Amino acid sequence: MGGYATGKYSKAISDRSGQEFPYNEMVKEWNGSLVHTSEYEPKHPQIRRKVIIADRIAIKNSRTQDFQQPTEIDGVLSSSGGQGQALINLTLPGDFAFMSSGMEPDNGAEQNRRRSVSSIVGTVNVEIS
Repeated sequence: MGGYATGKYSKAISDRSGQEFPYNEMVKEWNGSLVHTSEYEPKHPQIRRKVIIADRIAIKNSRTQDFQQPTEIDGVLSSSGGQGQALINLTLPGDFAFMSSGMEPDNGAEQNRRRSVSSIVGTVNVEIS
């Protein structure tokens, strides 16, 4: 023996409305509440646990790339094994922090106008024919 009675004549109280309904018409919700079938609300999709798969970090069969600074030999910029080497000197006058006067930020355009770049990129071949 064992098991439960059928509850053919039994009544149950709904956890949502507090009304009495036949026991056979009661269902259990996702949060454990015993409610009538007319009051049943399925679990909202936003409440469902979302499986989050982490982004992969490592790359299969990766190879490192050497970034070497070009060297200067006898005043001439010499490549040091890499391709597309460049030597760039940035002169940036003024403060690098965010500046403001009270709640209004300062206009950084004047400071940006004073910035300059000088660069040496590779060699130039001149042919006269």
